Amino acid sequence: MPVLKAQGIVKTYRGGDGGVLNILNGVDLTVERGEMVAIVGASGAGKSTLLHVMGALDRPNRGDVVIDGESVEGRTDEELALLRNRKVGFVFQFHHLLREFSALENVMMPLRIGGTEPAEARKRAEELLARVGLTARKHHRPSQLSGGEQQRTAVARALATDPVLLLADEPSGHLDHGNAERLHEILSKLARDLEIALVVVTHNASLAGRAGRCLLLADGLLAETEVGRLAT
Repeated sequence: MPVLKAQGIVKTYRGGDGGVLNILNGVDLTVERGEMVAIVGASGAGKSTLLHVMGALDRPNRGDVVIDGESVEGRTDEELALLRNRKVGFVFQFHHLLREFSALENVMMPLRIGGTEPAEARKRAEELLARVGLTARKHHRPSQLSGGEQQRTAVARALATDPVLLLADEPSGHLDHGNAERLHEILSKLARDLEIALVVVTHNASLAGRAGRCLLLADGLLAETEVGRLAT
């Protein structure tokens, strides 16, 4: 069974002039466990919109998204929130770490909110921080971490609840080349080692090149593309 199955996703918005803007025009996508898929395309093509719909942060006008066998169709906002919390991890361009807490506490936060006991949450957070190379920095606050370290902490936090699907939106967009490459390697390795489905939106050819498939979003539809055609 696929981890993610999007079928006929249509998303429209009403513009300021009252006209309808067609963002997604019947997108289909299936992602298997352990698979990494990159989505590329021009700015404004709807890549982030698609990611939000696939992660149940937004609802399509038509079509359905099935996450680990569970359809999002007809669910209440509360039910969607529960589905997201159990099944989906998100990494955004900006890390959104809580600045008053350490890296360890930030990674523990989703678990503590979900009711996990402190000792168990701490053990899980320490394991994930070790996976992203931050054991020695776990007691540092975000202001004491580099940009790359902050983003790696955000990746660990996204994996805290053991999601089956990880969605990343331009995760290395604000990192220098060295930190970006380290993050790219970590993301691709996590997809393989943890057997999660990873979908990443990126303009970075190096990150897209690590994916098993690279898809171009244009005119509201996805199509296979070659990484070599991307600008770095």
